Amino acid sequence: AVEAAVARVTDELGAPTILVNNAGILRDNLLFKMSEDDWDAVLRVHLRGAFVATRAVQAHMVAAGWGRVVNLSSTSALGNRGQANYSAAKAGMQGFTKTLAIELGKFGVTANAVAPGVIATDMIAETAERIGMTPEEFHAAAAKDVPVGRVGRPEDIAAAVAFFCSEEASFVSGQVLYVAGGPKA
Repeated sequence: AVEAAVARVTDELGAPTILVNNAGILRDNLLFKMSEDDWDAVLRVHLRGAFVATRAVQAHMVAAGWGRVVNLSSTSALGNRGQANYSAAKAGMQGFTKTLAIELGKFGVTANAVAPGVIATDMIAETAERIGMTPEEFHAAAAKDVPVGRVGRPEDIAAAVAFFCSEEASFVSGQVLYVAGGPKA
């Protein structure tokens, strides 16, 4: 399906030279309660999805002599209670990113990762509801631990991704940018 999607994009819009791997799911639970299916599902969506999509577009980038891969990681890559699967997947995204930078750099392709903190998204709203809070209550509680005093917005992440996709970022590769409102990451 990924190869078919890339072929369609190529036919209709031209060769893809920018890829943002942002697919993700949550299946949070403490380790002793986590099922193998929940472990596998999270790693499959985050890591396998990024691998398959990147593999499908890298030949176009190499042929163009220019490309940008931006992978979405998370501050959870540093560890987070109840997220062994998600944390492992997001840490894996960082290693994947650094390896892509090494392998593809000589072809004019950069690879970087953005690691968001708490961002006001539907995924965070679902987490809030799962633990019995409104999204607003969750945001307020999370903001207390953020030096800038708020949770992030999708636009904060989009700006970091846009920079990594720009020509101005041509000498930046293999990096992980924590967009988390403070230095804890």
